[in-house]
Amino acid sequence: ASARETRAGASARAENEDARRIEMARLSGERFQCPPPVLPERFAFASSEVSSAEAEQSAMERLGTERERLGPVNLVAADELAEAEARLGVSSSEKAELAEAVARLRGSIGNLNREGRERLRAAFEAVDTHFQRLFTKLFMGGQAHLAFIDSDDPLEAGLEIYAQPPGKRLQSLTLLSGGEQALTAVALVFALFLTNPAPICVLDEVDAPLDDANVERFCDLLVAMTQETQTRYLIVTHNAVTMSRMHRLFGVTMVEKGVSRLVSVDLGGAEELLAAE
Repeated sequence: ASARETRAGASARAENEDARRIEMARLSGERFQCPPPVLPERFAFASSEVSSAEAEQSAMERLGTERERLGPVNLVAADELAEAEARLGVSSSEKAELAEAVARLRGSIGNLNREGRERLRAAFEAVDTHFQRLFTKLFMGGQAHLAFIDSDDPLEAGLEIYAQPPGKRLQSLTLLSGGEQALTAVALVFALFLTNPAPICVLDEVDAPLDDANVERFCDLLVAMTQETQTRYLIVTHNAVTMSRMHRLFGVTMVEKGVSRLVSVDLGGAEELLAAE
């Protein structure tokens, strides 16, 4: 009786296993298009690594749960990754181009600054040389010079004028009297025109703070400048001494009350006319 019961149980289990084997063969054919014995060869795994059905089912359920926690699968993730990588490549290329452009720009700025320093120093030395000579000529002695201050870099430094009229100590331009400042400024302006001549120079009331002796010095220097350069000097003045030393006068006169009239006088022609008479 015991053996019959055992046999009946074994037969039932055998039928269940056969049914399960048939079902697994059907599932294998539908999912993998091959019978179960071929699966290790097709998918490169060893049959000995396969655990019992209960353990594999448990592992499958665990993996399924983990997949569910990951959320839905993005089927276009590969396309999105390709697009992102393409954008990254473009951005990297643009970044490299910008870095190269910045490097070139910095190099150009460095070259411009270097050339600017050289040209500024050359112009400064030329102007300073003319300024020293003209200052000594205007003041009949003394000395003066230009100097960079506040920085060793000429492009960032300030400019200071130091002057020493005869009988005085060397000091900054701001400490001189009004007449001395005017003569020093005239010397600097003429030094600039000697360094880089311009076709026209307009001087407005520069002789106003000067006494008669210094006005004569200013006029003598102006005559020398007209002979040394091709610049035309236009002098705005009310000083009779300065007007008498000019080649031509332009002015406004009022012959009748309330009626202004422009007048020009050629002093050179007038002198020739008087000499002829």
